[in-house]
Amino acid sequence: MIDYQSHLNPAQWEAVRTVDGPVLVLAGAGSGKTRTIVYRLAYMTQQGVPPQRILLLTFTRKAAQEMLHRAGQLMGHGPAALHGVQGGTFHAFAYSVLRRTPPPGFPDRCTLMDRSDAETVMREIKSTAGLGKGDRSFPKTGTILDHYSKARNKELPLDEVVKQESFHLIPYAGAMQQLCDAYAVFRREKGLLDYDDLLFGLESLFRHDPETLARCRERFSHVMVDEYQDTNLVQDRLVTLLVGTGEPGSMGGNVMAVGDDAQSIYAFRGANISNILTFPDRHHGTRLIKLEQNYRSTQPILDLTNAILSQAQAQFRKQLFSDRTDGPVPRLVRPLSDRTQAQIVCEEIIRQCAAYGPEQVAVLFRAGYHSYHLEVALNRAGVRFRKYGGLKYTEAAHIKDAMAYLRVAVNPADMPSMHRILAQVEGIGPKTAASLFNALMAGDAKTVAKLTKKHPQAADMLALLDRLRAAPPRPVPLLEQILEFYQPILERLHPDDHPRRRTGLEELVQIAAGYEDAGQFLADLHLENPEQPEAEGGPAVCLSTIHSAKGLEWRAVHIIDLVEDRFPSRQALLKAEDFEEERRLLYVACTRARDELSLYVPTSIYKRGQNISEPATASPFLREMGVHVFEEWREGYNGMLSKWGGMAREPGSTPAAPAKAQASPPWQPSAAVPKAPPPVSQAAQPAPGDLGWCRHKVFGRGKLVQHLPPDKYRVNFPSFGLKVILAEYLEREE
Repeated sequence: MIDYQSHLNPAQWEAVRTVDGPVLVLAGAGSGKTRTIVYRLAYMTQQGVPPQRILLLTFTRKAAQEMLHRAGQLMGHGPAALHGVQGGTFHAFAYSVLRRTPPPGFPDRCTLMDRSDAETVMREIKSTAGLGKGDRSFPKTGTILDHYSKARNKELPLDEVVKQESFHLIPYAGAMQQLCDAYAVFRREKGLLDYDDLLFGLESLFRHDPETLARCRERFSHVMVDEYQDTNLVQDRLVTLLVGTGEPGSMGGNVMAVGDDAQSIYAFRGANISNILTFPDRHHGTRLIKLEQNYRSTQPILDLTNAILSQAQAQFRKQLFSDRTDGPVPRLVRPLSDRTQAQIVCEEIIRQCAAYGPEQVAVLFRAGYHSYHLEVALNRAGVRFRKYGGLKYTEAAHIKDAMAYLRVAVNPADMPSMHRILAQVEGIGPKTAASLFNALMAGDAKTVAKLTKKHPQAADMLALLDRLRAAPPRPVPLLEQILEFYQPILERLHPDDHPRRRTGLEELVQIAAGYEDAGQFLADLHLENPEQPEAEGGPAVCLSTIHSAKGLEWRAVHIIDLVEDRFPSRQALLKAEDFEEERRLLYVACTRARDELSLYVPTSIYKRGQNISEPATASPFLREMGVHVFEEWREGYNGMLSKWGGMAREPGSTPAAPAKAQASPPWQPSAAVPKAPPPVSQAAQPAPGDLGWCRHKVFGRGKLVQHLPPDKYRVNFPSFGLKVILAEYLEREE
């Protein structure tokens, strides 16, 4: 017999043994949610509930399989112990019913389409209707299907979704609706179900076929739903149809919903937080159980996460706590700019990799492009990383396109880049591109003239490349010319999402602002960061959007760009529900940390178009917190980090013992600066106490901070942070 109480805390044990009636388990981050479900599966079976009468609904098949496997091992009989339990996704459950009884309006026999099938059908409908013919800006088939799916899952009109997410496609909203209506008719006539039809088809079947609903209710006496905060409206209605709600004064069906309203961050997919918040109101007699003991993070980190949630408007109140009461207080770091932020984070990562291993360090951000500066810094420092939730910026097609122009400007013999540029010309294929390139390299003016006459846009491209080659090799002015030329090409090649891609290109120019030489910029940008599987390439630091990091954990976590317009995003400031979801997103990010948590608030953000750095406003979520939940550190003009009201340290230096020991300050102080260091590049010796400024061929102008005998200097470069450089490579400013 399993000794449940010795392996579960009191709240978990209560959730496990509450088998009958509706139960809502609020599982805070790191509170042992999966363990609770696993033990409850075993407990129900041992209490006589037949496995075949249990339905376990999850959001991934892998999650269900893992839970059933662990429950079987717990019972000592392996997977066979729970043979008969139906565990899987909502969609898999729906298909298991619909393959025997199709939804109303469909033929007796239906087949399930995958995404490729759906695109083929939509493409055929589009061709038959003659919509978008000759219009290169017309939305692609995949884009139409994506918006249609979002509209269905959010249960909003299609034109509303287009307005919210793709304003540049508003002129095509009517045509998109026409195609989607025809697509729906085609599916019904041909007996084809797409992914979303499974849920809506099952709901329609349950509502129009009481016998099928009764059979399902009879078969599944106990329903368990994981991650309930991520359910959309139709999934919530399906659960209600399966178990009933009970009448006021009586108990509803045997359903356990497990989730955390504070981790509801997928509204863009259709998830609706009201499903979990109103669960007790709709399922009469619901027993509410809170799992608040955290097994992941230290108490100082939890104090900060609790402070984040304390200001939430609609929530189930809970207070996470941990037996791990020691540990460093979370750090709130204020770099001088978003550019120096990258260098500070990079140096902290180097320290933590030595302490914990690279696989235990993560940097989280709101949007994929926020990590661009850091990717450059990590590449330059030789730190291996893997990125999740968005491409590495150098892998995106539009970034590669723009960089190809710059590469050819630096090296006219760069054949792959020239081919990439010429491929942007309509009518030029690989053979023509190769012929034109070979003619250019051979000085064959006759062939060049012939081909450019046939393809005038190629002539314009070659003229641009000549202008780039004749200009000073400073990357920002060169990229500005490139982007002006590339903009109409971008809109033609990527009509569906060119505004988003333009943002990435603007960020690329911002990165280039820290360079004086295009060749060095290209070298730093294209230093390869190996992306082999972990078994081959070894462990790596994780860079991830917060959405992609949910469910994961690391010993050290950095969260960057915590300023208004970036976190929360500008769009989220317009609607209260979006603003609150951003708050939950920050909570999810912070609760990924086990031992160390660092929050970064750049003091200024560089505005490329105005060539200035503007003051940045800290995220409102940080402004709401009490200062007692973090230590504040600020970057000085000398490149050193100083604790607000404390002493300075260098980024990346080793922290002292945790605060509990009181043996030393949380950061080691930097070494004193010698008053009379040797000269730089044969220059006159500086005045005592003033090391002055210098220039470096790669990093540009920098402030001399410290002499490192016998022949090195520590220099703070505004765009790169602190660097240790040999004196012979520095030129003092007079």
